Amino acid sequence: MTLSSPPSLTTARPEQVVLCAPDGSFAGVADKAGVHTTDTPLHLAFSCYVLDTAGRLLVTRRAAAKITWPGVRTNSCCGHPGPDEPIADAVLRRLSTELGLEVDRVDLLLPRFRYRSVMADGTVENELCPVFRAVVPEGTPVRPDPAEVDETWWQAWPEFVAAVELADDSLSPWGALQVDQLAALGPDPLSWPTADPADLPAAALRS
Repeated sequence: MTLSSPPSLTTARPEQVVLCAPDGSFAGVADKAGVHTTDTPLHLAFSCYVLDTAGRLLVTRRAAAKITWPGVRTNSCCGHPGPDEPIADAVLRRLSTELGLEVDRVDLLLPRFRYRSVMADGTVENELCPVFRAVVPEGTPVRPDPAEVDETWWQAWPEFVAAVELADDSLSPWGALQVDQLAALGPDPLSWPTADPADLPAAALRS
């Protein structure tokens, strides 16, 4: 009897992002590790604003090792849905892995937010980035992944907006743009109206 060789270990598949055409439709996939360059293609992402039941925002400081905008203040959580991953599921996944938060649902706020920003070294972010809200009970512990987040703190929403209006360049560029649009939804972040998921970019509606 011939003995077969043991099966080889499966190589982990690289994390991929969804590429988008200018109209928001699906345009393919790319490995996340190589997508952010001086000529970053338009791709699908998301931002999430975590609020507690007292109306405070969970602010984070990006890890110093991040490729884009290391060490800056920003919203609670950002990320990229994988190919064929529903975008709301991707938000829930990143809240868990990045911040240790388990939430039941997220609310869509800005389905068509889009931005392009260039770092001092020429690295470009170029994203279709729908914006979501998650609400957790006051006092919920946060357990950030140090590879993603250097620091977290809770801040009253009006105070955060006021700080953004000072044009502090330590805030992420997408954060500054998003806060301007979110503030237009009303002064109480817990009462912001939700958007229709049908208004998401077509690339986010494939799953």
